[in-house]
Amino acid sequence: MPVRIVSGCSSADYGMLPSQNHAHETSYAPVRIGLVNNMPVSAFKATEHQFVSLLNAASKDVSIDLSLFVLRGTSLSALSQDTSLGRYTFTDELEGHRLDGLIVTGTEPTTAALSDEPYWQSFTQLVEWARHNSLSTIWSCLAAHAALLHMDGIQRSRSRTKHFGIFPCDRVSEHWLLKGAGPRLSIPHSRWNGIAESDLFAHEYQLLTRTPDGEVDTFVKQDNSFFIFFQGHPEYETHTLLREYRRDIGRYLGIETTGYPLLPRDYFDVSTERSFSSLQRSAPSFSRDKLLDEIATIMKTISIRNTWQSTAALMYSNWIDYLCTCKEDGPSPRELDISRAAS
Repeated sequence: MPVRIVSGCSSADYGMLPSQNHAHETSYAPVRIGLVNNMPVSAFKATEHQFVSLLNAASKDVSIDLSLFVLRGTSLSALSQDTSLGRYTFTDELEGHRLDGLIVTGTEPTTAALSDEPYWQSFTQLVEWARHNSLSTIWSCLAAHAALLHMDGIQRSRSRTKHFGIFPCDRVSEHWLLKGAGPRLSIPHSRWNGIAESDLFAHEYQLLTRTPDGEVDTFVKQDNSFFIFFQGHPEYETHTLLREYRRDIGRYLGIETTGYPLLPRDYFDVSTERSFSSLQRSAPSFSRDKLLDEIATIMKTISIRNTWQSTAALMYSNWIDYLCTCKEDGPSPRELDISRAAS
């Protein structure tokens, strides 16, 4: 069913509605999900589109009411800067309300320490709200790192190279979130930082998938609410990594970064990889305009095969099923036998 964008989180009943037609069947109030979009202006609308499209693909016959939020202190806190953002409200408005599910995006860091970010206080308040007022929350990329830091003091560490591209992640759990998935899942990644698996185990997180180099991919924790952490970006659309690669080249040309960006892993076809690799070798001898012209020429011929969309829709569909099961069974997520969500 199409996702319906609703204003705020104060409408609709929280729970189950009886069917009018069949005594032994039930129909539900829409699953109520909040999206906290923390991305900068350049990626804000694209990020909203990614998650709305993914929820549409995953919802099947479940009706979803989606509320849109931003944190105070992010680059979009001044909502009046763009009249199209009138659909968004601050996460402060969540106080006193409940949602079935919540999705919190990452953003580009502006400080060396996450706790120094201007939105940190709003973010930590959101984590505590989600613990007690959602059935389940998805924390994406930097939001996952920030939540770990607040909840358990787990620090992320910077890698020598960027994790960038499509990673064939190995499944290491039979968890219901991966119901229907094979032993290996394709997941987009775009990050410099990661989390040590030993730190997660020390604080009772459960690992679901690993990247090919043995690093953490997706993990979960059962708290008062059920928390899901994606270091990758299953929500990415076909050309998202291409846009990020082009952005990174622009930063290199603008002397914002010192090294030429790495090609996204397992993303382009062989011919395109060769063209971009050749261009990288020639970059020092090209003028900025010449390099941009060559990049534009290559991009005109690119054809990208999306190898991860079905995996993303599967995991989000399983998550929506979990929310429906929690609404039906009544007890808190901590008391619920979550294996029923996979039955």
